[in-house]
Amino acid sequence: MAAGRACAATGRADLSGGVPLDLVPGARALPFIKAFEEGLRSLGYRVGENVTIEYRFANAEIERLPALAADLVRLGVDIIVTGTNPNIVAAMKATTTIPIVMTIGVDPIGAGFVASLARPGGNVTGLANDTGSEILGKRFELLKETLPNLSRVGFLFNPDGALNRSRQTSSMAESARVLGLTLVPVEARGLDALEQAFETMVRERAQAFVMQGDGVLFNYRGQIAEMALRNRLPAASLQRELAEAGFLLTYGADIRDLYRRSAVFVDKIFKGAKPADLPVEQPTKYELVINLKTAKVLGITVPPTLLTRADEVIE
Repeated sequence: MAAGRACAATGRADLSGGVPLDLVPGARALPFIKAFEEGLRSLGYRVGENVTIEYRFANAEIERLPALAADLVRLGVDIIVTGTNPNIVAAMKATTTIPIVMTIGVDPIGAGFVASLARPGGNVTGLANDTGSEILGKRFELLKETLPNLSRVGFLFNPDGALNRSRQTSSMAESARVLGLTLVPVEARGLDALEQAFETMVRERAQAFVMQGDGVLFNYRGQIAEMALRNRLPAASLQRELAEAGFLLTYGADIRDLYRRSAVFVDKIFKGAKPADLPVEQPTKYELVINLKTAKVLGITVPPTLLTRADEVIE
């Protein structure tokens, strides 16, 4: 989250707030922080000179979000920049007047964050990550292309991590059905639930799984990747960091690019634009990352046609 206040005498910005209110610990959020600050620098802001940023991290503890958001509001911030859906919800409950810039909102219309992408209508605007079932289903397509005999796919998700979960699950189930796949939904709210989740997928004869984007599960990506290898389950998800951790493949928006672009919204709002009038933007850069080291451990031969389409191959 971030906030801004104009100094009339100098025309400079004094931004106070937290950026971003993320579920991942500060150290693991560094790539996103760096991207956001790069975006600010490109617009003439210098942290510590004409912009001040307060960071707040929930460290994968969703229950801390309301207090963190309320703390930023008490600071008198002018703009709040935040990440995933639970963070956006916490910020919206804390204030209906301070502008909120989301960086990776999922289904912002269905979640009730904005009235429409073109005319948000309230105090929330910014960038949307997954905005429809087409992107959700793309990971199933990639797994099916890699594993032609695939018929049963696990869907690992945190039920506390996003709004409209039933609608998203329905969309994913439909995407899977079109590909002739049976979906095996499995919940995990944190590290202590992961062993049971994998036991369920194995018992239900899942041959691979897709992990839905979530700040809590992202925090445990290394453990999830290790469990996937131990249980011989190819894993797919949306962020490149998950492929770097050991998932077989990831396909999704370039999250760092979204954080970088969020600085543009901060700049526009600081200069007088209203969130209600700033259209929500969608990703312009998508990445396919394949981990060949994981493929070799699992005895999977990734089709050459898929490798040539990859933005990055980890060997």
